[in-house]
Amino acid sequence: MAEVFRIEVALKPDLRDARGEKVARRAREFLGLSVEAVRTVRVYLVEGNFPEDLLERYAREALWDPVIQLVSLGRPLAPKLDFPYDWLIEVGFRPGVTDNEGRVAAEALSLLLERPLAPDREGVYSAVQYLVRGALSRKDCERLARELLANELIERWWILSRGEYEAQGLRYPAPRVTETTEATVESWDLARLSDEELLALSRERLLALSLEEMRTIRDYFARPDFIAERRKHGLGPEITDVELESLAQTWSEHCKHKIFNARIHYRDLETGEEFTVDSIFKTYIRGATEKIREKLGERDFCLSVFVDNAGVIRLNDRWALAFKVETHNSPSALDPYGGALTGIVGVNRDPFGTGKGALLVFNTDVFCFAPPNWDKPLPPRLLHPRRIFEGVREGVEHGGNQSGIPTVNGSIVFDPRYLGKPLVYCGTGGILPLEVCGEPSWKKGARPGDLVVMVGGRIGKDGIHGATFSSEALHEGSPATAVQIGDPITQKKMTDFLLRARDECLYTSITDNGAGGLSSSVGEMAREAGGAELDLERPPLKYPGLKPWEILLSESQERMTVAVPPDKIDRFLDLARKMDVEATVVGRFTDSGYFHLRYRGRTVGLLPLDFLHGGVPQMELRAEWQPPKVSEPDLPEPEDLGAVLREMLSRLNVCSKEYVVRQYDHEVQGGSVVKPLTGAQDDGPSDAAVLRPDLSRPDGIAVAHGICPKFSDLDTYWMAANAIDEAIRNAVCVGGDIEHMAGLDNFCWCDPIESEKTPDGRYKLAQLVRAARAVHDFTLAYGVPCISGKDSMKNDYLMSLGLDPEGENPYGVGVILPDGSLKISVPPTLLFSVVARVPDVSKACTMDVKRPGDLLYILGLTRDELGGSEYYASRGFLGASVPKVDAREARRRYLRLRDAIYYGLVSSAHDASDGGLGVALAEKAFSGGYGLFVDLSAVPYEGCGRPDFILFSESASRILVTVPRDRQRDFEKLMEGTTYALIGEVIAEPELIVRDGLGRDLVKEPLSELKAAWKAPLAEV
Repeated sequence: MAEVFRIEVALKPDLRDARGEKVARRAREFLGLSVEAVRTVRVYLVEGNFPEDLLERYAREALWDPVIQLVSLGRPLAPKLDFPYDWLIEVGFRPGVTDNEGRVAAEALSLLLERPLAPDREGVYSAVQYLVRGALSRKDCERLARELLANELIERWWILSRGEYEAQGLRYPAPRVTETTEATVESWDLARLSDEELLALSRERLLALSLEEMRTIRDYFARPDFIAERRKHGLGPEITDVELESLAQTWSEHCKHKIFNARIHYRDLETGEEFTVDSIFKTYIRGATEKIREKLGERDFCLSVFVDNAGVIRLNDRWALAFKVETHNSPSALDPYGGALTGIVGVNRDPFGTGKGALLVFNTDVFCFAPPNWDKPLPPRLLHPRRIFEGVREGVEHGGNQSGIPTVNGSIVFDPRYLGKPLVYCGTGGILPLEVCGEPSWKKGARPGDLVVMVGGRIGKDGIHGATFSSEALHEGSPATAVQIGDPITQKKMTDFLLRARDECLYTSITDNGAGGLSSSVGEMAREAGGAELDLERPPLKYPGLKPWEILLSESQERMTVAVPPDKIDRFLDLARKMDVEATVVGRFTDSGYFHLRYRGRTVGLLPLDFLHGGVPQMELRAEWQPPKVSEPDLPEPEDLGAVLREMLSRLNVCSKEYVVRQYDHEVQGGSVVKPLTGAQDDGPSDAAVLRPDLSRPDGIAVAHGICPKFSDLDTYWMAANAIDEAIRNAVCVGGDIEHMAGLDNFCWCDPIESEKTPDGRYKLAQLVRAARAVHDFTLAYGVPCISGKDSMKNDYLMSLGLDPEGENPYGVGVILPDGSLKISVPPTLLFSVVARVPDVSKACTMDVKRPGDLLYILGLTRDELGGSEYYASRGFLGASVPKVDAREARRRYLRLRDAIYYGLVSSAHDASDGGLGVALAEKAFSGGYGLFVDLSAVPYEGCGRPDFILFSESASRILVTVPRDRQRDFEKLMEGTTYALIGEVIAEPELIVRDGLGRDLVKEPLSELKAAWKAPLAEV
């Protein structure tokens, strides 16, 4: 049996331990524990029979920096640190969980040995020791470990008092190797199972398949012609676990989008309107894009939409642009760091796996959290919002920064209902040459005879049932194996290699091993060729013991599947070896019509492609819309609007996100033009990003988004309309061309299917129909086609807690169901992202005022539309008057503004959204460092005339611009026929002054105080 040798490394006692200080501070602030100080020790467990002198050399050359660190081999290091501690807590990964630091340490040992490590008996595993000083009980330490230091789904810990540790030493944990199990294949004769037994099988194996779907599979496996074909390959009528799991993955809501493709009968209970939608995706999303493309005719810039991992548009005469946004909500709820890290490196692979493969040039991230200052009890299995906030932020930071891809755009939304499940949107864009190897770069296709090659990381248990798990609400049975941890370094090596292979014409098709792993990638590519054979014993594993179905479905990260012609396989594998990337032939593509799965020479699965991809029965659903009963609040008019403005600037959904933005590298690759933060001190909130991916060309890309779930409580139709309008106007503000702009729709919804656990399912489904209908109406009106998208359903938390349905909810959020369960559903949320061409990035515009004397204009009409606004929310009200979008008028305005920017008539442009005109004025002013004088009576307005309503209404499609005085005439001539007004000017005094029509000061606030109020909330977090 292999030995385990322990190496410990720590900073020298006279050096600050930043990680320990952070843990101590968070323990006090997050958990209220009396932690005085913490020091940390890195632990490396080396498994294998290695001589001690080699291990000493390994520690000296690979693990230890003698200038700043101490090292101990085989003995505890804590006594050498001169640090009085009370408790020792050691945290390490559970078996089967990706350990990136351990993997890199193992690579270093392999280089020292000049040979690979034996995967079944040699390895290196990492852990962290926390030496904790403070008046804590063992129970306190358990809480510290569980709620701050570790995630029990993927990590385990050991706690010893100082006395226990010094008396007996830490009992060294066993190495993290999964025990070898026999690779058996289970099978079931579904024809012998009752309906109850079919559902039980679906539940027990986390298949997330309905009774109708289980019956469909049962009936197909009873067909005589199919049974006859199976017998030719040594199979009977029984379905194997390999087949059942592959079908469940392919048919999952996550992969098949069954709700979006359902036949939905919609009824408006107020107006009596009724209609049937046969797939809201085909009717509303793809349908609108087809109409837009037809209207564009020869000007159509769309190249590939809704058919690949990402959408592709023509950028210019040399490059195409691929763009995709994904969500990683469920894994991020269980393990915020690992889930978010996987989210960003996972979506990186989408444009990379589009067409022949794209060079990745930007990331964009949007997060939806419960407030980080949450002070109510937490329901079981939920992590504190602050911990989710920090974990997600750090995971995306590490994934993006270590991949060498700039993060150029993003935002954060707060709502208590995201306590049940955070929403983690991650997006990536990449560029492709218009032509690769004499063919259009956006086209690909595996051919019969091509070899199936898996490239990148190895397969483990992490990520098993990820697709089906993400198709359900978070509940007590949610599996730890669904969590994955990405490794951006391995992925960067893989993408560099594959771009070389692309340019050498070494493969015909490529796709990501995303949801469903090889089952998804090979199963989908098999449709290109007409069939595939996969040998499940061939893929390299992280450790022995995986069953065939686990090898097939594992979503372990950093993997792509490519189709390589046999005459090019030697060069492909040779290049992989030279670039230190693992590549393995695991099968071949055929034209058999089947997905043929073997293990050790025996057929363990035979699935007809037609049934695998097209056999899922279409859902038949009913939706009923009843507008919510809401009214306008009777609010007294505030006396001090300056104080109200400071309060508005301090709201979580308005305040500065600089603390988060600063963690992300937006300069890498050297192409960022308009950055996430801008202004005189580079701390103003940009509306959108502009980057130049090809530094030899003057043109570039604007990247923007819109998201406003707060309007969902009134009407999801206008919620979606506002999100689309916000995204488009943000892009226009920086110089994006609305006539060369494409969108992505990402729906994140609560469960919209009526059931005992979702009694309001028909209403929630009606909300979905209305939002999708708005995407159709407003993308069509703006002429902005959707090129890709994603829907994520079942964003709910559901736990049986035995609560009193008639009693008070102790958690302060969610609803108590009649059976005593607690259900927390996210507000229906649409993220609408856009990319647009910027013909000349030197003319890109930023939001900050530039010079005293410039004239201030507002474009657009303000109404008393405060329903769902930050102003009403700050007073505890929802309201009724949701902002409505006039797309025809807005589009005309945006076209004129685009031209004004290109003609150099505009010094700055900033949209008015959260917090309305008041917030937008303050942001423009303090970002540029110059004051603004504003005549509120000059604002184009329809309403009762209250100054607070004019200042804080969130009417759509409004933009504040500043114009040099000598360009006033040209600007006003260009804007003729649109709604706009001159409302003030930029002044040298650092104040925001807002006056009414009688010359009275309504607001007179120093910019320094406004900025301080805006910056404070998250800085305190």
